[in-house]
Amino acid sequence: MNPKTERRSRARVAAQLPVRIRSTPGTVEQTGQTRDVSTNGVFLYTNSRMEAGSDLELVLMLPSELTAGEKCWVCCQAKVIRVEDGPGRDFGVAAEIRRLDVLPELVV
Repeated sequence: MNPKTERRSRARVAAQLPVRIRSTPGTVEQTGQTRDVSTNGVFLYTNSRMEAGSDLELVLMLPSELTAGEKCWVCCQAKVIRVEDGPGRDFGVAAEIRRLDVLPELVV
């Protein structure tokens, strides 16, 4: 029996973070929650089914473990790699981050 090969090229951080999801420009935003995240990939749970190969825009706050010590808001362009049944009625979505842009801090 072959051991499962690790395909991640960057360390991931287990973090339950809220995430806003848009599947295509102009579509309604969905919400989800990350299970783990790295600078080149994310696994999240959402109640909307997605298809492998589809493009996503994700907005979330990266934890300080993945930045220069400060949490920061980012907008990511990602591609769905796989979808699986999650807890309850949710779906688990693994996505590869193709582009990551740091968003400016908003002063309220």
